[in-house]
Parts: sequence; C-alpha cells; structure tokens
Amino acid sequence: MKTIQAVLVILLLVGVEPLLSAQPKYPFQDTSLPTDQRVNNLLSLLTLQEKIDLLGKNLNVPRLGIYGSGKIDTIPGSGGQFEGLHGLAMGGIGWAGHSPGGPGRWGGKSVIPTTQFPQPVGLGETWNPDLLQKAATQEATEARYIFQSLDRGGLIVRAPNADLARDPRWGRSEESYGEDPYLTGTLSVAFVKGLQGDNPRYWLTASLVKHFLANSNEDGRTGSSSNFDSRLLHEYYAVPFRMTIEQGHANAYMAAFNAVNGIPMTVSPLLRTMTMDKWGFNGMIDTDRDAVPFLVSDQHYYPNTVEAVAGAIHAGINQFLSSYQEDLYRALDKHLITETDISRNLQGVLRVMIRLGFLDSPDLDPYSQIKATNVPVPWEQEQSKQLALRLTQESIVLLKNSANMLPLKASSLRSLAVIGPLADVVYLDSYSGTPPFSVTPLQGIQKKVGLNITVRYSANGSDAVQLARSSDVAIVLVGNRPTCHKLTDTSPCPDPSEGKETVDRKQINLMSEQDKLIQDVYAANPRTIVVLISSFPYTIDWANQHVPAILHMANNSEEEGNALADVLFGDYNPAGRLVETWPQSITQLPPMVDYNIRDGRTYMYFHGSPLFPFGYGLSYTKFAYSKLHINSSRLSMDRDKKIEVSVHVRNTGKYSGDEVVQMYVKHVNSKVSRPALELKGFQRVHVPVGHTAIVRLTLTAKSLMYWSTQQEMWTLEKDKVKLMIGSSSSDIRLSKTITIQ
Repeated sequence: MKTIQAVLVILLLVGVEPLLSAQPKYPFQDTSLPTDQRVNNLLSLLTLQEKIDLLGKNLNVPRLGIYGSGKIDTIPGSGGQFEGLHGLAMGGIGWAGHSPGGPGRWGGKSVIPTTQFPQPVGLGETWNPDLLQKAATQEATEARYIFQSLDRGGLIVRAPNADLARDPRWGRSEESYGEDPYLTGTLSVAFVKGLQGDNPRYWLTASLVKHFLANSNEDGRTGSSSNFDSRLLHEYYAVPFRMTIEQGHANAYMAAFNAVNGIPMTVSPLLRTMTMDKWGFNGMIDTDRDAVPFLVSDQHYYPNTVEAVAGAIHAGINQFLSSYQEDLYRALDKHLITETDISRNLQGVLRVMIRLGFLDSPDLDPYSQIKATNVPVPWEQEQSKQLALRLTQESIVLLKNSANMLPLKASSLRSLAVIGPLADVVYLDSYSGTPPFSVTPLQGIQKKVGLNITVRYSANGSDAVQLARSSDVAIVLVGNRPTCHKLTDTSPCPDPSEGKETVDRKQINLMSEQDKLIQDVYAANPRTIVVLISSFPYTIDWANQHVPAILHMANNSEEEGNALADVLFGDYNPAGRLVETWPQSITQLPPMVDYNIRDGRTYMYFHGSPLFPFGYGLSYTKFAYSKLHINSSRLSMDRDKKIEVSVHVRNTGKYSGDEVVQMYVKHVNSKVSRPALELKGFQRVHVPVGHTAIVRLTLTAKSLMYWSTQQEMWTLEKDKVKLMIGSSSSDIRLSKTITIQ
C-alpha cells in the first residue's frame, strides 16, 4: 500500500503526461520489436491512399508523425532522393529547377553547395576503396546536415553506379568505376558502406545503387535489349550489384530502362528471383524516370500504362520515379493488382525507412548532432577540401613520361605556357552538385609557382602556338565537356567524340581542333606536356608517339587545379591506374549493342593490342617485385577455403610513392571458356624511397567458380590456376601455379 502511495505522489509531482508520452503510441514506434512486426503494424494503420503515396518519392505520413522527406521540395520531383555519384547534388548544372527553399543562408531558390569529387571514372582510377568510403561518408554527412538543419532534401542517395563500362563509347561510362566486375564491385561496396555508416542500428543515409542490370548503351536505351547468356549474367554483369547487397548490405537499387534478353528490367523476374531469393535483398526498388510509359511506347511490352504499372508492382517495384497514381488506381479497379500486392511491396520501403530512423523518436537519432546549431557547415571545412584534394591527386594517371619530362623542376623554369580549352575551367556534369569553390588548372599552376615563373595562358589558336614557342614548357589541357554543350536532352552532341546520358559517342578520337592544337604546340615547343581531362578513353595515338609526357584525370573535382599542379611539380607522385582498356582504334571494338563481351570487350577478351591496358599507370619512381609467397599450392574444392598470397615491393627509385599491386588469375585446364585474365585482388600501398612493403592478398576458392548453365548453380572444378602479380594487366612481374583439387 505504501509503495502504491509513493508512486502516486511521484506521478503528481512530475506530471502524468510526460511519463505517458514516453511510451510508443503504436507498436511500429517500439524499437524493441522485430522489424517485420513493426512493418506489419504500420501497414495495418495506413490508408490505401497513404500506401499509394509511399510508392512515390515522398516518404512523409503526417497523420502518423512520419517524415522521411524534407518538408521543402528542394528539387521538384525529387522527394527524399538525391543524386550523389561524386558529391551530393543539391542544385547545380543538372538540377537547375528549384522550388522555394528553407530558412537561413540557403533559403528561397538558393542552390546548396556541396563537396564535389572527381567523376566516378576518376574515383575508380584511385584504386583505393578506403578513400572512396571516406568520400561517401562526407557526402552522407552533408545530406544529413541539409535534411536536419534546413528541412530540405532527403536521406536516400542515388549512388554508386555499379554498371560496368564494357565499351568506351558508352555515354555514361564516366559514371562507372570501370570495366572489371571485381574492381567495380569492390569500390561500389566501399561507397555503399561510406553512405550508410557503421552504426549497427541506423544508417547515415541509404545507398540506392544504379542501374540494375546491364545498362551501358544510351542510344535507344529505353527500348533496347542487352542480350547474353546466363554465365555472363552471373559472372560479369550481376557481380557488382551482388557485392553491394551481400557485402555492402545495400537495401535499395534502381532498375534499368533496358531489357535483358527481351524482358524490360522494370518488370524483370530477376528483381525477385536473383536479388531477393538468391541475395537476400528485401528493400527499396526504384523505376528509372518515366520507365513505366517506356514499357508501352518504346519496349512495346504492354498495350497501356495501366498494365505496365501492374506489371511493375508484380515484379517488385515499390518506388515510381514518374506519374503512377492514376494508372495504379485503374489497375486496382481492373483487379490487375490488389491492395495486398501493394502492401507486400511496401514492406521493403518501410524497412529502409526504419534503418534511417524515420519511424523512431528523434531522441534515438545518433546523428542528431549533425545540424547547424552543433557543427560547422561540412562542405566549408578544411577536412572536406583536403579529402577532395587527396582523391583528385590519387586519381591522376601518368600515361607517358619520356626522358623524365615530369616532374617539372621550378628552379629550372622561367616561363610556362598553359594552353587549351580545358586550361581555365572546371567542367561539371549532369549529376554534379555545385561546389563551394573550384580551382582550374591555370589557377592551380599559378598558385604553385607564384611570382617566380611567368605563366601565360591562351585557350587555343595562333596565340597559343606563339606562347608555346616563347616558353620553357608548354602544358596543353584538352578533353571533353561532360554535358557536351547539348542544346536539348534529345539533340545530338555537337562533336561525335563526345557523349553523355542519352547520347553514345560515335568516335573515340580527340576533337580534330584539339588534336591539331597538340600537334601545333609540339611543333613550336617539343617540351610539351598533354593533360587529358576526360570522362572517357581516347585514341590519342599521335600524342602518345610524339609528346614526351601525358597525364589523364577526370572532370568535376573542386580541387582539380591544385591536385594537377601538385603532380606536375612533384609534390605528389602519381599512382592512378586506368579502369578501362583504351583501344588504339575504334575498329578494335565490337558493335555497340553487342553485350557478349567474349566478342572482344574488356581486358579479359580484348582482340589485338590496346593503346593503354587495363590497370595501367606510371610513376616517378620504380618498384621491384620479389618473394612471391603462397601459403599453399593446393586449394581445396571447398568454396570457403582460401590461400594467402604475399609479395615484397621495394621502391628502387628517387621518389616516395604509391604502387597498385594487382593479382590476376588464369585457368589453365578449365572445361569451360574462361577469360585470358581475371582480376581477383589489389592493394594500393605507399612505399618510401629505399623501403620495402609486404603486400598481402587473399584468394578464395569461391572467387574461382564459374556458373554452370546446365545445373544453374556455381561450380568449382578441379583445375590448375596460374596466379599472377603485377603492376597492370599487361605488366605481370611474378607468377605461380596452384592446383584446385
């Protein structure tokens, strides 16, 4: 009795309401319950209209106090999702339409600046998963800051792009980490982990991986079909996506426009049979924008959009990126789908919302401190600038360096000519955000040399040639414009060597005026350096034969000029590696829509000799490989078995620097066709001058399996496998043979 009286006194003193309000009103708010139980409770509370609304991009249910999208629609039609391939896109070249914004500095129709890194092809050329993970974490932190401070945007980031760049003519190959499934998958996993963070309960943001599956042609993409056998499906095209789900724990992805073997991916059985049944995926699946009407108009797969919407629902789609509600209601009326079908699909959306904390009390948010009142603006901090600089430095590839033309020695120079159409601009692309600042190559070089060296600039023409003639060294900066200065989304690019989304390249040589500029400048001054700032490989045959030094880097980085200047003058030793095979000629490429890579695509099946091979990149120093050691020459038939590989890498040159050690395998006696080489491991390692690093890599039995078309399963066969360690796919230094038995 006394205990009850004491409790009553406490209730009177503190008030009943606060104690009651601390209790969840609905079971879905109870974080102690299993996820499925919370999901089912919420589904039982939602009205049909609320369920249909959640199939769009706005994840708010105000009646139940759920807010998964910023209340202010920053970009019309975006809802709670934003692009983030190489920096969060909160307004910029590709996202110019803005609705009224939130309070404070970024109110009205303002663009919100965000840290901008090199395009994904450049991120890939770092061969550094740890660094990509840090970039993704920076991006996710900025998304949290904007969402929690300004009530703008959302926490679902459309990145990474796990599609494979099987052909250098692909207009969106700039968005891919490369042509190899293991490399692309490894880097994609790192980016997913960075976006989602390491909190065991709550994601920092949700990674929405693009575009499942085999999406690498732009011309006719909304009606084309990517055709190949089941081995290539499982061993090549699906690999990076599987890795992001199984290893990165991504639980959201976007279906591609194209069909695979005649079935459009928007309604493909693979969404369920592969990603759900085999990989354990149970989250959010988006259509691409306007994919549903394309099922009718371009794919001719359905007679009308009502049946198309129903087909998408049955396939597993639970997020529509274009108008869908009217067709959905008509599909319900025609009994093509049921409310039960909608509820089943929405389970995946709600699971993602739970991982983002949208159903929980704000008191439980581990990221609540990421807001304007508690932390400085993320993209204005020195940390973000240094990260962008580091990524850009590591992405730069040294393609040629005859007679040690590079690095330049400032003490021996009096004048420099900085020349070319990309010398004084930092080009953004259609998926860029707006950087808080950007440093052009000219600005970076001027800052580096100060007043000690005269720097003269010209975009092109006779003036540029004269400057080259009267300068100690000429630096020519050429490449592509990522948006290719198209007049409209449907018009062709002005030059056939350019491409972007909706436009594949028709040529892979440099623009004729740029090629002529290089030749004219070189004729005026043989001490010429070419810097190719590009989203794609180019057939730069003439430059490679004549110009003493060539560098490659991707577009878009806010620190482009500073990173380039550091490399040019030796303050950073380049160690980037190519992620695509660069052909000598377009004639070495199969037809664009031939998706059977065995017909001569990628380093694994390439016919002839490339201009630059996959994994290629030079350094200002030299590395010697020795003491290749394998802890066992035999590998058990058990798929979970593995062997440990180690190799000594010694810096024998005059500059400290990074080396990218690459491990390839070749099957010697396989019963089925295998690639000439397959990348199975890599590590970027820093080695000071005169020092030796021991690089350790792991080779698993399951990575050597092939997909049996007869048994429809992964198979490990008895075989001999040649294990090769080198600096590129064509520069193998050491090898040993192991036996699988």
